[in-house]
Amino acid sequence: MDTGSFGGGRRSNNVHGVDGEWRRWAVLVATVWVQALTGTNFDFSAYSSALKASMGVSQQSLNYLATASDLGKAFGWSSGLALMYMPLPAVLLLSAALGLASYALQYCILLPPSSTLAAGIPYPAVFLVCLVAGCSICWFNTVCFVICIRSFSASNRPLALSLSISFNGLSAAFYTLFANTFSPYSPSVYLLLNAILPLVVSIVALPAILLCHPHDRNSVRTTSKHDRRVFLGFYIIAFVTGIYLVIFGSVTTTSSAARVVLMGALALLALPIIMPAASGCSTVATHGPDPALPLSNDDPQKPLLLNIDHQKEIDSSMTQKSVEWQFEGCCCGTILEKGRVLVLGEEHSAKKLIRHVDFWLYYIAYFCGATVGLVYSNNLGQIAQSLNLQPRLTMLLAIYSSCSFFGRLLSALPDFLHGKVSFARTGWLAAALVPMPVAFFLMWKMHDENTLIAGTALIGLSSGFIFAAAVSVTSELFGPKSIGVNHNILITNIPLGSLLYGQIAALVYDANGTSNTVLDNLTGTVDTMIMCMGAKCYSNTFFVWGCITLLGLASSIALFLRTRLAYATADVQSRYSSYGT
Repeated sequence: MDTGSFGGGRRSNNVHGVDGEWRRWAVLVATVWVQALTGTNFDFSAYSSALKASMGVSQQSLNYLATASDLGKAFGWSSGLALMYMPLPAVLLLSAALGLASYALQYCILLPPSSTLAAGIPYPAVFLVCLVAGCSICWFNTVCFVICIRSFSASNRPLALSLSISFNGLSAAFYTLFANTFSPYSPSVYLLLNAILPLVVSIVALPAILLCHPHDRNSVRTTSKHDRRVFLGFYIIAFVTGIYLVIFGSVTTTSSAARVVLMGALALLALPIIMPAASGCSTVATHGPDPALPLSNDDPQKPLLLNIDHQKEIDSSMTQKSVEWQFEGCCCGTILEKGRVLVLGEEHSAKKLIRHVDFWLYYIAYFCGATVGLVYSNNLGQIAQSLNLQPRLTMLLAIYSSCSFFGRLLSALPDFLHGKVSFARTGWLAAALVPMPVAFFLMWKMHDENTLIAGTALIGLSSGFIFAAAVSVTSELFGPKSIGVNHNILITNIPLGSLLYGQIAALVYDANGTSNTVLDNLTGTVDTMIMCMGAKCYSNTFFVWGCITLLGLASSIALFLRTRLAYATADVQSRYSSYGT
């Protein structure tokens, strides 16, 4: 044997391994940057009141515009379709172009009639523009999801997804800092930033996105032993960033102070770039089989099938648990058992998905949970205004954004506790829904500022956790290869919920409001606008939303009971796989 050539082969493999390590971490950093500055839907409440006054429309009409933005998510499946025929970088840049055009037109609406850039856009056209803006956000999200799934193994995929999605929750805080730096008291600056920043960050992240290869299986098949430590480093940086924005995110005293805080926030956002370099330097012959994958060398994105060598032992173990979970002689037990998911990772086509009971339980849990939290954030501007807390709106936005961020970070807890706490991810999803009805019922009964702050924080934590965990749940229950289409089918509930829940809020608001005359900047004519002040404007809405979230909690518990056996089976298999290595 030629020892020289053998040694050269080892060096070559090692170089390729280090290159793959550096590349996937760099790609993850790129998704973090993209997510942090493309959550433009979270700052709607910062300019919604100005948009309402400028157009001279009612609260219901304003609600339809918020719904239009969310309705764009109903066309999110088009991003999955685009990825079948276009490369990732092209889809990323197309998303930025759609956002630039739609938000630039909305910005022109808020300009005074005397301005040469002022746009007299009719209401139906504004509705369409908002829809395109919502669609662009969904395209950004899909690109980031696909990148994480392509770049990481099954065991690390939820950690990568949670980290990336977590930074999306900080978008409102970042945009607030940018707005306070350039024009603290101008709502229109948010629309200008919404148009420009996603394009800028897309261009900055583009070189790293180009490193993502759809057919590179090396980083997916194997996992480095120090990966969890690298992820821990990422999460520590993310946690520090969140704390920083909670403490300093609502600084509005002077533009110079806001500029200093913004520079610090951007420095923290850039800090994760050190992780790819550190990973590349420390990765030497640390590759081993991914314990979350089957013991065979099959494609890791196939279902988590049990290894035949351990079949009897696993069957014995799972039979014991299965007996404990049966509801013998109970019709409820029959309902919980029939047609449930038995194997994690099995691919579901769109047709098969919509016929699955577990999907609809999942759909209702999301529809009556996280979507309610999103509609609450859209109405936060009017809620603060009705309670005479308009000067505190910036702080409330920062609280919601930061707590949503921490909720998203907490969604990674099941993965860090894997091996110590064996609990289905759907169970964590159900637990995350508990604070939401509590928050709404508290705000229904108590109408002071502190309750509003506490309720906003709880809703942000709860909805943030669900937003982040849902991507991993979709991948595990219905297959990672189909996530580009399946997850976008799931989030069609967002525009439906935005319309329904927003309409409930608008009807209560208008019923308790009074008519005021305003000047329509689009036409220069005097129009009437309904304005409501006092706790009565949203009190009944909070009660209805609280009842709806209780339904979501019940649905999530049913989903957990139906899927926990599949998660337990996968957990036992993972343990046997790790023993084999």
